[in-house]
Parts: sequence; structure tokens; C-alpha cells
Amino acid sequence: MDLVIRCQSLPMPGETIMAESSMEVCGGKGANQAVAAARAGGQVTMIGRVGDDAFGGRLISNLEQAGVDTRLVERTRDCASGLAIVAVERSSQNSIMVVAGANGRVCPDDVEAARGVIEASDILLLQLEVPTDAVIGAIEIARKAGVRIVLDPAPSLNSWPPDLLDVDLLCPNRSEAARMLGVPDESIETREDAEKAARALSDRGARNVVITLGDQGAVLFDGKHAKLAAPHAIDAVDSTAAGDAFAGALAVHWAEQDNLVSAVEFANAAGAIAVSREGAQPGMAERSKIEELWRTTQ
Repeated sequence: MDLVIRCQSLPMPGETIMAESSMEVCGGKGANQAVAAARAGGQVTMIGRVGDDAFGGRLISNLEQAGVDTRLVERTRDCASGLAIVAVERSSQNSIMVVAGANGRVCPDDVEAARGVIEASDILLLQLEVPTDAVIGAIEIARKAGVRIVLDPAPSLNSWPPDLLDVDLLCPNRSEAARMLGVPDESIETREDAEKAARALSDRGARNVVITLGDQGAVLFDGKHAKLAAPHAIDAVDSTAAGDAFAGALAVHWAEQDNLVSAVEFANAAGAIAVSREGAQPGMAERSKIEELWRTTQ
């Protein structure tokens, strides 16, 4: 559950400010991406856990209302659901603190129980708000079954096991890419910076890398060539789940069309719409809206 606090500007360390508003919004990177993919037209099954608190039931219900299959979302006894404190300033920039809760209980046994669903899927979409051993276990199942794997490498880790990068597509934003490479965030600002970073991440094992650059679009590197997907001009309201909207829409389009360049362009439109709306899952775009904006760049 995201507790979203809107403020004029994010507080500095040691500073207390008066915020402007607060609200509870169903979130979590995996759930956000599941909803994004479902609204983009995909048939989506979510694998994960919620707690046995009041938030747990609301989180599952929200997924079901979006058309997500929740039979593999476990209710975890004596455990709180995952929680994020999201501060959003007027410029639309955000700062997020996450408490893992039940997400931290996702284990290889949960993944093994989902083996049949993973093997029957077109794409496995992964994030890092659950333990790494569960993520790697899912990668191994998908790899053996020939299922494409997309990894959104957030939140960032202190170390990156090689097995974690044995994926078909890695899709970080510029800050996440910088942290993976151990360089300052400001070192990835331009298309050229992103292309260099994408090549470096490709050398670490990912078959394809796309780095999102916000209002500059996204850079895709396919192991040989780099391509810029143009941005869309929008009025930014909340950038909290732009990356999740991008990843979910990309997975759906790539599964349908088998064209990664086109999928990135489609995902760019989904991300832009999410930034123009308030809230994580409420901001995820419907397929018709994505296609309408996407066509403006065709």
C-alpha cells in the first residue's frame, strides 16, 4: 500500500515540513506492473504475497478489479502487507521509502508452486521488491521453458549475482542504471550517456537493455545497435509509477508483436500517460489511450 504525501518540496535531512495532502493508494512495483500490463491488454497472473492485515484484502481486491489473476497471491499470517511512504513534490519528483512486509516472505517454494503458470507464459516480468533467491528461481524456470524474461532492477541491490542478469531485457531508469554500474546518478543524463551505460549493462549479461530517460524518452540497446524512442510532451503530475507503467506495457506489446523497438515506443506512451495522472495504479493507462498517444509518433 502506498501512503502518498504531497508537498511543495521534498524535505531535506533533519527538516520538518507541512505537507499538503495524503492518501492511500494500492501500489507495490509488482502489483503496479501487473495492473499496467492488464490495462494494456495482457492476460496477467500475479505471483506474490500480502499480509493478513486490512491492507492485504484491499490489495488483492484492487488487482482483481483490474483483471489480474490473483490465485498465486498468498495471504501471509502474522505479517503486515508491504508498505511504501511516497513523498511527491509539486514538480512531480518523488522520494520513496519501502517496508517489505509480506513481500519479504516470498520464497523459492512460492515460485516452484507457480512453475506451470510461468512455463505457460509469454513473458515473465520481474522486480526486486521480493527476495533475490525467489527472483533467480523464477528466472531459472523461465529460461529452461524458453519464456522471455524482463527485469526491472528496482529497488537497487548492493551486489548483482550474474544469474540475476541472465534476462532477455533489463529496463532500469537512469538512476537505477547508474547504481548498477557504480557511477554517480548525474553521469547518465544524455542519450549518449544512456547508450554507453546500456552497452556496459549488456556486457554483464542482459541480452537487451532499455534505459528510460524521463522527458528525453528511452534508449534501447539490442546488443549491437542503440535506438532512441522519442518522448511525448505531457504535463507532469506524478512520476511515481512511470517506470512500472513502462515495464507493464512493454511486456504486453513485446509478447504480442515480437518487435522490441515497437514495444519500447508503445511503453513510452504508457509511461507518459502515467506521469500525467495522480497515483500509481490509478495512473495506469488503458490500451486505447496508449495506442492513441503512441500513434502520434508513428
